Amino acid sequence: MSDTPSSALEPLLTFLAYSLSRLESTFYKIPGSAVVARYVKSSHQNDPGRTILELILVVFAIRTLLQSRTRGDKQGKHFIQFSEKEINELVDEWTPDSLVQPLSEWEQRDLNSVPVVTGPIGPKPKLLSNGKSVINLASFNFSGLAGNEQIKEKAIETLRKYGLGSCGPPGFYGTVADVHLDLERNIAEFLGTEASILYSQGFSTISSVIPAFCKRGDVIVADRSVNFAIQKGIQISRSTIRWYDHNDLKSLEDVLVSIEKERKKRKGSLTRRFIITEGIFERDGEMVDLPKLIELKLKYKYRLILDESISFGAVGRTGRGLTELYNVPATQIDMLVGSVANGLCSSGGFCAGSTIVTEHQASHRINGTSFVFSASMPPLLATSASEAISYLQNTPSVLTTFHDNVDTIRSALEKTEGISVLGHRASPIIHFCLRNSPQYLTVTPSAPDHEAEERVLQDIVDDALANGVFITRGKHLRAQEMIDSSPTIRIATTAALSKKDVEKAVGTIKASIARVLARRR
Repeated sequence: MSDTPSSALEPLLTFLAYSLSRLESTFYKIPGSAVVARYVKSSHQNDPGRTILELILVVFAIRTLLQSRTRGDKQGKHFIQFSEKEINELVDEWTPDSLVQPLSEWEQRDLNSVPVVTGPIGPKPKLLSNGKSVINLASFNFSGLAGNEQIKEKAIETLRKYGLGSCGPPGFYGTVADVHLDLERNIAEFLGTEASILYSQGFSTISSVIPAFCKRGDVIVADRSVNFAIQKGIQISRSTIRWYDHNDLKSLEDVLVSIEKERKKRKGSLTRRFIITEGIFERDGEMVDLPKLIELKLKYKYRLILDESISFGAVGRTGRGLTELYNVPATQIDMLVGSVANGLCSSGGFCAGSTIVTEHQASHRINGTSFVFSASMPPLLATSASEAISYLQNTPSVLTTFHDNVDTIRSALEKTEGISVLGHRASPIIHFCLRNSPQYLTVTPSAPDHEAEERVLQDIVDDALANGVFITRGKHLRAQEMIDSSPTIRIATTAALSKKDVEKAVGTIKASIARVLARRR
């Protein structure tokens, strides 16, 4: 009698055993099932409660996916019914929120103060507002090649031969061999490097070069005052960042020493390490001591990324930049970045260095994002840049004129009361600020309020423009930049102006400074 229940359950148990066996064999036919099985066995053995929790979560996920997305029924019993009149009233009363914050009174004034120029930009453009010509000390036309007739004729020939745009990235069908590749060779030969690579946008050059080489886990040591494009490149790289004081190579060496001590203390492995700085700083015109910088990078075994966007085409006897000024071989700089737009009055930028450096950004690892995904430079602009290099090589006197103009303006401003002239004497851009303003460059969580100071400087800019000289304030994206700098007025002279024009322009600026500061007192 005791065996009767067992006999009755035996067919059921046999069926369950057969079903589980079939289910197990079917499960193990699924790719990856063995991994899941090992995980479940290990998890249940170590923590059975975790298995129960995971089963509950799986059931909850399946239930959530299968249930209805809305609680309302098809008849709409749970929705509020509006009449046509009520709907129209609600629509009339609704006011959409603005996509951007309205401009403040100062922001609106700043926007309205931007002059509109009619015709080509040159040393003496014409204003649309009154039709008068003004002396242009705001544009980066250092060598005076903007509007050069010889370059213009070559650009027109290229336009007729290849059309306007390249219509594709360089790595696909955007490269014109006898234009873009010629310019890359010309830049490399001009600077004395093995090779160079072109980018179609100046801003995106350095911001693409940095993350092409610097990755997560690498170490970047950078000057606190680097420009916004470098900041973006550093941010994209996701590397470990250490800052040193602005243009202070003693501070740089202290940081390099501290990094090495920290590595030895934690017995960390060697990583790729980079020093990033500008040749001439866009913010204040200061110049780095290149020989000392190279000495430090060799001593502590760092790679050097040098941004010569301001100095290339403007500094040195033939415009080769700091390497020519200091008589330093360009091969000692690992990645030399420059602007074709600023120095050669064309468009885009470049990175020069060894063949390995350029190929790393393009063909081998396609790491230069702007090179890979942006359309290449229009052929006519590449031709213009090549012609500009030839012009600088064959006519070095043009930069002698330019340097004389810079000296004339700087010497006159240094004798002006109420302002302080910033930067190196060889800098092609001249910044000056109010003498009683704090002259500092710091990394701060929130930018100080410089609005009152900027208003005074803008009054000087407006007064100078009313008297025939076009200058500008140094503009910064304070809400986005991690670096805060004191407000300045920036002057960018050009070789296209005569000494008489330069003397007249600086005299006008001095008079504007005196008038505005007199009203301020």
